[in-house]
Amino acid sequence: MDSPDLFQNPLRRWKAGKRRPTVLVKALQERDRRRMLKHFLGLEASDRLLRFGSMLPDEQVANYVNRIDFGRDMVFGVYNRVFQLVAVGHLAFAPRAETQSGVTEKERVAEFGVSVSRSARGKGVGSKLFERAAIHCRNDDVDTLYMHCLSSNKTMMHIARKAGMEIHRDYGEADAYLKLLPANPASVLQEALDEQFATLDYTLKANKRFALKWLDRLLGRKP
Repeated sequence: MDSPDLFQNPLRRWKAGKRRPTVLVKALQERDRRRMLKHFLGLEASDRLLRFGSMLPDEQVANYVNRIDFGRDMVFGVYNRVFQLVAVGHLAFAPRAETQSGVTEKERVAEFGVSVSRSARGKGVGSKLFERAAIHCRNDDVDTLYMHCLSSNKTMMHIARKAGMEIHRDYGEADAYLKLLPANPASVLQEALDEQFATLDYTLKANKRFALKWLDRLLGRKP
């Protein structure tokens, strides 16, 4: 199923006289790996089950985080105002399988997985992570984006339906895919602006966090 054009002007913050909540999505790097692990381990048991499809113990979650290849995949995150990572979207790339030849002729496909902390829900964070992943796929010459999850994962199902994904259910699990539009100047600009705004926000929050820690040490306060 073809997707709508996901280009949205990041400078547009107002609608009908009300300020729209802004969700800034940043590409994560090696330096964020520790916070990623903290985010996953902080998920409630039911949320961990939905994210990974099974109840992974802490050790396996740590192995998953440590095995993420930042040179191959893309990982996106959302930081809250106190510099806590509250949402992670993993965009994993893989060679096209033979069974996927009828869907795409591109050499690669991508699969998206997302988790959002309870404190950040109801703000469209998951959808914004998906939009950022889809834009990156378009600009990286990938035209098919997959999601695999439990059918009971209401958040992922909502994201899939909202994006117009083709959904197939089987034995309690669901596979969904979205055909993406080709890259265009708008999509390239969208990704560049999104990352610039998110990087600025990240830097400000990191510096604020550092300054507060320094002040606590100066005043002899325990963190």
